Amino acid sequence: MDPALSAVRLTVREAIDTLSSSEDGGHILSVLGSLKRYLGETEDAARPEEKEEFAAAHFSSFLRCLAGKLSPGWLDLCPDGRLEELWASFFLEGPADQAFLVLMEAVEGAAGPSFHLMKMAQLLATFLTKGRMAALMEGQCRPQARPGFPLLRETLLSKVVGLPDRLGNCLQQDNLAQFFPQNYVPLLGEEAVRALQAVVDALRGGLDCSVSFVSRVLGKVCIQGRQKEILGTLVPQLAELTQGSCLWQRVCWRLVEQVPDRAMEAVLTGLVEAAPGPEVLSRLLGNLVVKSKKAQFVMTQKLLFLQYRCSTSMLQSLLGYLALDSQRRPLLVQALKELLETWGSSSAVRHAPLEQQRYISTAVLICLAHLGEPELRDSREELLASMMAGVKCRLDSSLPPVRRLGMIVAEVISSRIHPEGPPLRFQCDDELSREMRALSTLQPASDSSSEAGGLSLAPGVAESSAETRDGGAPTVPPQGSDSELDSDDDFIPYDMSGDTELKSSKAPLYIRDCMEALVTVEDKDVERWEAALRALEGLVCRSPAATREVSVELAKVLLHLEERTCVVGFEGLRQRALVAVTVTDPARVAEYLTSQFYALNYSLRQRMDILDVLTLAAQELSRPGRLGRSPQLSAPAPGSPCSPAPAVSQPTSTVAPNWRVVVEERIKSKTRRFSKGCPQRELAAGPNEFNSVAGYFFFPLIQHFDRPVVTFDLLGDDQLVLGRLTHTLGALMYLAVNTTVAVPMGRALLEFVWALRFHVDSYVRRGLLSAVSSVLLSVPAERLLEDLPDELLEASSWLADVAEKDVDEDCRKLALRALLLLEKLRDRLLPLSSP
Repeated sequence: MDPALSAVRLTVREAIDTLSSSEDGGHILSVLGSLKRYLGETEDAARPEEKEEFAAAHFSSFLRCLAGKLSPGWLDLCPDGRLEELWASFFLEGPADQAFLVLMEAVEGAAGPSFHLMKMAQLLATFLTKGRMAALMEGQCRPQARPGFPLLRETLLSKVVGLPDRLGNCLQQDNLAQFFPQNYVPLLGEEAVRALQAVVDALRGGLDCSVSFVSRVLGKVCIQGRQKEILGTLVPQLAELTQGSCLWQRVCWRLVEQVPDRAMEAVLTGLVEAAPGPEVLSRLLGNLVVKSKKAQFVMTQKLLFLQYRCSTSMLQSLLGYLALDSQRRPLLVQALKELLETWGSSSAVRHAPLEQQRYISTAVLICLAHLGEPELRDSREELLASMMAGVKCRLDSSLPPVRRLGMIVAEVISSRIHPEGPPLRFQCDDELSREMRALSTLQPASDSSSEAGGLSLAPGVAESSAETRDGGAPTVPPQGSDSELDSDDDFIPYDMSGDTELKSSKAPLYIRDCMEALVTVEDKDVERWEAALRALEGLVCRSPAATREVSVELAKVLLHLEERTCVVGFEGLRQRALVAVTVTDPARVAEYLTSQFYALNYSLRQRMDILDVLTLAAQELSRPGRLGRSPQLSAPAPGSPCSPAPAVSQPTSTVAPNWRVVVEERIKSKTRRFSKGCPQRELAAGPNEFNSVAGYFFFPLIQHFDRPVVTFDLLGDDQLVLGRLTHTLGALMYLAVNTTVAVPMGRALLEFVWALRFHVDSYVRRGLLSAVSSVLLSVPAERLLEDLPDELLEASSWLADVAEKDVDEDCRKLALRALLLLEKLRDRLLPLSSP
């Protein structure tokens, strides 16, 4: 053995013996000072081979000896603090990896709260603030002079990443702020950037380096769910460093490439979320999706199809990254084909949540924005077939947002695939459609000041329009100009707000006249037809006896009534009149309407109108105090059929003020009160008219739902009407509260729900869940326990399964509400059922 190396071993052994036995502070200081030469911190520094021998073979054991000697009495051997400072310098100046492991070992090996534990924890916090973690990672990146031990590197990696958890378990209530995850993980990101800077400098100097340890640290931190903390620090700095340096870009590419496969998803998801745009993501990743199958699966499959938590900006970064390089653009084309295939799948439309469908639609539009016409032309037939299948599935859906998504995406796809053909246009113009259409066009970065799709105005026009929007008066032209000679701005406009349109035909005064006008009117006399339609509701409310004579015939006329001219609010007028007729003669009209619901030769629109009318009529019949209202003298408001109108005085009568009211108002104004209770409002009371006719509304609707006819199949393609039927039955059940027929209605409704509980359409399932809640609210609790125990038990298990596993969020919420109602009823029933 080399004599110099033997001398190092002998010196270290003598120093350890002195530290273990000596009580002389000066002697201890001299021994420690002599060992500092092996760290290169003194004037007579040791030779390189001696430093290497000390660091490789003796440094860890010497640090353990120092950690074991730490105590208040040992530090008091030199009261001036020189001993503590010299003791700490060995941990802060020697090889960082060994010092870190010894510090962690000392902290984790402490039996409990003590002076030794807190001193070592404080020294570890100083170790972190002095930048020693960057030195640790840098040392692992440089080539090792001696063969390393994989177990040692794995232990080092585990302790570096798991430091917050380990220190939290050891220190508990005495934990330091530097060890909190929200503070430590960003610090780890800063130290990783410093280590990478050292790697770049070494590469520029011609040395070989590896960033695998930093990659593994990054992957392990991201797996533990700390992507935002570490990448929020890394990405902004790496984005700036890679902007003008190809070497930095290659280091970043290598950094992500060497992330272990099990951590690739977490790292890539965090990078897509943290990157401010596709350009930055391209500089950080390079062509990783082409080189790595795991990265390609994550970027083109998992983030697009198996998850839907990415925001729109994340999707734009991800798909823009695929579009920025010619080697990656084929992956973008393939992603568009697969997205459209999923978008056009009828199974995905039925079973996927609405959020995922909107996510897929957004990805499709962003892909179309990045692809050019030649790339789309090669796949025109395939894209068109997927588009047509998706449009058909979505237009058949019972959910309006799903239909709206189908319209928007179909418009954009058709305009891109067939720009030369006639444009496909739907009547869909709302905030969602405008946001989705804006995604299909790329917005240049320099065009951020102007609004998307807006036209540039001349300066003068822009200024004048701005003043008008701000509420200011228009700019007055200068005197002497030609425009003031023929201007009419000085004239005061005549108030025409109270004017009414003159009608040549008077409104009918009798029910039969209205029926005759609606049935036999010719096209040349449309004013009489419109006047009859507008007057019909008021006549029905004022003349209930005359209405009952022709109620069924009038309901038939209104049900088949078609718009002859462009009448404002035609659907509302027709519906309110039909509701008024149903309220006036509920048994006969409801029997007619329910029989026509399953009849032949009716459109889906008419069948849904029947359901709406039955619901509104039942709501009006069940309203408390309806019988005690004053007779209607004027046309009712649009929202409430047969609503009471205020009393109207005759034109010839003189209305004198009531002197009692005048006196009471004067007394109130002169009286001072310190407290005044809330005015008690007398609630209207009266019998529920819906009680006697609820069966006419409910049972005919629920009897024949499983019997398809030639033009109507509720269990087949007409699932939109089935969904409306389930909601209608639930509403009728709720309005039948406190009625004698509520129990048989509840039993029949639960059987109906049980037959359709596994329906694939989410709108139908929502109606079924609402119906269960209506049964729980309307049927008395005692009768539920006595008459429907088996149905309640089956419903409870089904509701729990829906609340946990249903793909539709609204269905899960409705099931949870029904379960809460069931729990409340159970709490009420248990005391009653116990002896």
